[in-house]
Amino acid sequence: KIRAFDPVAADNARRIFRDNELVEILDEQYAVCQGAQALLVVTEWNQFRNPDFAQIKSLLTAPLLFDGRNLYSPSAMAERGFAYFCIGRPAGA
Repeated sequence: KIRAFDPVAADNARRIFRDNELVEILDEQYAVCQGAQALLVVTEWNQFRNPDFAQIKSLLTAPLLFDGRNLYSPSAMAERGFAYFCIGRPAGA
């Protein structure tokens, strides 16, 4: 099941996925992390650039983050205790 949050596209996403029971669009960005196995960042709105990583880590079942926009530093994420995967960034970059 996918829980998603987008501050701009939520209404459109609800319309598109209204008949898909596997997709839920939420109105609060941290609510998507509650009990989730991983967080996938696929948009780079400013509010996602410096989130409360401690809150995210406490809400996830495991500190697993996939970053499709390469917003975060791999070393900083490691220091925060996340298993961090940058999509499209060369290893070591």
